[in-house]
Amino acid sequence: MPFARKFLYLSFEEPFKGPPEPPDNKHRDMKLNISSTDLLKGLLDVSKAIPSKSPLPILENFLFVLKDGRLEVTASDSELTLRTSIEVEGAEEEGSIAVPARHMIDLLKELPDQPVRIRTVNDSSFECAWASGNSVLPYFPADDYPEIKGTGEDAQKVEFPAARLVEGIQGTVYATADDEIRPAMNGIFFDIDPASTTLVASDSHKLICYTTPDVKASEKASFILHKKPANVLRSIIGKDVETVEVQFDGSSAQFTFGGTTLICRLVVGKYPKYRDVIPQNNSNVLKIDRTLLLNTVRRVAVCSNKASNHIKLTLKEGQLEVSAQDLGFALAAYEKIVCDYAGDELTIGFKSTFLTEILSNMGCNGVVIKFADARRAALILPAEEEAETEKICGILMPIMIS
Repeated sequence: MPFARKFLYLSFEEPFKGPPEPPDNKHRDMKLNISSTDLLKGLLDVSKAIPSKSPLPILENFLFVLKDGRLEVTASDSELTLRTSIEVEGAEEEGSIAVPARHMIDLLKELPDQPVRIRTVNDSSFECAWASGNSVLPYFPADDYPEIKGTGEDAQKVEFPAARLVEGIQGTVYATADDEIRPAMNGIFFDIDPASTTLVASDSHKLICYTTPDVKASEKASFILHKKPANVLRSIIGKDVETVEVQFDGSSAQFTFGGTTLICRLVVGKYPKYRDVIPQNNSNVLKIDRTLLLNTVRRVAVCSNKASNHIKLTLKEGQLEVSAQDLGFALAAYEKIVCDYAGDELTIGFKSTFLTEILSNMGCNGVVIKFADARRAALILPAEEEAETEKICGILMPIMIS
């Protein structure tokens, strides 16, 4: 037994390693002065990437990196990353820390425009001081923040006029799907060509195309941008931005404008051949004021079945009748309007919500709707005299009506 006790003691004894090394906190030290308004604007711009809940608690923080007289702020949910650079009024010690996002935003919202001083006070806290007071908040090591990878060296580049990119996203994103089986339909397809670029979105019931000749590439390329980063991108591009540089490879895209960068993962998959479904020979043509038709459909749809939202369009020469009914609640409505229609008498049904979505997202005064028959898709275009300025078209599948 004495031998056994001695053997156990020797086998578990740890060798002496000497005194512990002092922690290297150089990367955590930070002292700077910055405008509270500029800092709040930068935080709000990137905060759209902060997840409400995350398996990685560190992602509920902003990453602050102070270098070369600028404060770089990063927010990420691992799929979408936003980064902006803010000029500071004075940088005494450069460093990097991760700070709680919600606390920083809530604090800065309550401050009037004034200089604030941010400095680390120990290994786990930093101070945000203003003219009449200060606040001490916790921070976390920057090394805990996950590495953000952008596009690879083989990434392709293209420049978008900011206004065209915002218009294209706004005019198409509402038509994207929520399809777990076909994830490619959940985003906007960027079809980039040497002559022009087309943004496409579809949920199988409607298809929207936005084409601009202002974006060209040396060779044909494409990618699918998920609706979430597309909506964020649309919301953060300011009116003062002129150009957005886009880099993309097989898995990621990076959008850069001003001092802001958006990095996101792309939807992987093959987008359907959308050009094959665009009607070419619809011979029954309706020309009508867009707002008049939109308001008529909205009024009549009040009496449609709430589950199906079905409405009926009856077309005759010079006249359009829009009607709807819900037999279960004894509801019915119809409205006749004068229009320019050339073609066969036709009765066709649509889901009112789809038609109003398309009409409300077109900025033209008049629309041209081309029909083949009651069973095939209708093509919705801007009026001919506005075709040069309006670059969007919609395709809407009909529904069976009794």
